[in-house]
Amino acid sequence: MRKKQAQILVVDDQEEILFSAKMILKKHFETIFTTNNPKKIISILNENEINVVLLDMNYRIGFEDGREGIHWLKEIKTLSPNTIVILMTAFGKIDTAVEGIKIGAFDYVLKPWHNEKLLETIDKAVAESRKNSKKQVVEKTEKRYFVGTSQKIKQAYSIAEKVARTDANVLILGENGTGKYVFSEFIHQNSARKKEPFIHVDLGSLSDNLFESELFGYAKGAFTDAKSDTPGRFEMAQNGTIFLDEIGNIPLHLQSKLLHVLQTKTVTRLGESKPRPLNVRIISATNNDIKAEVKSKTFREDLLYRINTMEINLPSLRERKDDIVPMANFILENIAEKYNQENWLFEENVAPYLEKYPWKGNVREMENKIERALILAENNTISVTDLDILDFEEIQENDDNPLSEMEKTAIEKALFKHHGNISKTAEELGLSRAALYRRIEKYDLKN
Repeated sequence: MRKKQAQILVVDDQEEILFSAKMILKKHFETIFTTNNPKKIISILNENEINVVLLDMNYRIGFEDGREGIHWLKEIKTLSPNTIVILMTAFGKIDTAVEGIKIGAFDYVLKPWHNEKLLETIDKAVAESRKNSKKQVVEKTEKRYFVGTSQKIKQAYSIAEKVARTDANVLILGENGTGKYVFSEFIHQNSARKKEPFIHVDLGSLSDNLFESELFGYAKGAFTDAKSDTPGRFEMAQNGTIFLDEIGNIPLHLQSKLLHVLQTKTVTRLGESKPRPLNVRIISATNNDIKAEVKSKTFREDLLYRINTMEINLPSLRERKDDIVPMANFILENIAEKYNQENWLFEENVAPYLEKYPWKGNVREMENKIERALILAENNTISVTDLDILDFEEIQENDDNPLSEMEKTAIEKALFKHHGNISKTAEELGLSRAALYRRIEKYDLKN
């Protein structure tokens, strides 16, 4: 049997796992690297063109939450975006593996693995790696944006198209998860700067002591770990757009430093005295009531004037109910495409549940639920229970309710799935045992 031209790296702290994986894989693939120390991943990637990394999620005794695996997954995707990562996890830790898939892992395998399943997964990963290598020299296709039909969102996109043609600073307002990042990207992509960098900064996650070094950069020796001259996010965005997300979370004492950059259109790295000229378009966003913060003196009024030459409000999903089902279909299509899958559908009874669900997390919550459902569902079909959007306690218990039949079907499915186990069924449906028994009586679902 001819071996496939591919370089595979296996990372696990257990020598027996490394030995076993190497014995299986070396029969089918040209080069197999192994290491029991995840800190060696970076040097191996730097010195070799690794196609696939088979990555364990836990390395230290007593730490089994998979966070180390998530950390190294992010490192690999940053250092070598075309390298495909497959996560290894125990059966009870699938949730963390699913989180890993959301942030860039290709798939996961359960330990102990079935040899055929392992080889099949790595085969697909190698094919994906080759596809990525070909894509590297091809310009990215233009991103599609879902607008919808609600008046508020159409108005927001209409303003965005007009302001994109200018260099005016934009402030995007809206609840968490309404799509402020996507909207800012839309403005950038429709501007004359679209071929230049688009740099996203989550200001809400920056601690006070990292604020200046991250945004403005630093000179070698400016502080203990400053081992080389490093540009900040503003310099990285030169000639393009910088998106300052969660700007309402900047502490008052740091707002003056940001204001100075916006006023002078220059940036000075920590440890230097030389200002560097900036040509950057500023888009900011917040879910805070920024004007109330100005009144309460927790946000500078002069900074607000600088960032909101144009102010755009993004509506919540509650304000655009007619867009919910079409948006869900759009998101499902995009996520299926992301995983190189086709012909995914929602079950016919899903639409009323999608419309009824409160979507407190807005578009972001919808994306997360659909992505998780696609990863875990079977037969290319997503049900209400796959989406985890059942809220039975809010359903009116009368025979006239159009959701009653769907509720009955969902309970039947859950009972069948858990072999009639009341506790597990109630837990999945978000009901107490007593509430589930009442519904079993109501729908005559007794055995």
